[in-house]
Amino acid sequence: MLKLSAAVLAVGALALAGCGSSSSTTSSSSPTPTSAATTATSATTSSTPTTSSTSSTAAGAASGGASASQNLTLAANAEGQLKFDKTSLTAKAGTVTIAFTNMAPLSHNVTIESSSGQTVAATPSFQGGSKTLKLTLKAGTYKFFCSIPGHRAAGMEGTLTVQ
Repeated sequence: MLKLSAAVLAVGALALAGCGSSSSTTSSSSPTPTSAATTATSATTSSTPTTSSTSSTAAGAASGGASASQNLTLAANAEGQLKFDKTSLTAKAGTVTIAFTNMAPLSHNVTIESSSGQTVAATPSFQGGSKTLKLTLKAGTYKFFCSIPGHRAAGMEGTLTVQ
């Protein structure tokens, strides 16, 4: 009888140990404000950050010959504060790639807006990983911000100057 009780306890302990051990999570997101120039993707996230690409072309894209791609980085505050690690970015006109990392405990995105207030491009909202935004921009001043309600108003925005 003692051996049977010990066996039942061991099986019960193993069953409990199996509960809650999953480390896989999924997130699906809808693209933020859409425009004809924006293509957004959603991805499954896990403990290993994933990268998705989003391509876009601004309505007034740079004209002329081919230009080298500019690579910029931007990150959400990992501690959960509603801010980016930078409030200004600078690039040359042409193809601009922004690698956006969000290791914060909240979902964020990065949205690019022209000086006229038109959304040029945006990543989907996500948590725990990176997304890449690739777009073609002409010279001018743009705003980048998180479009999740309340985040921009709390200070999660900056200026992108394209020369």
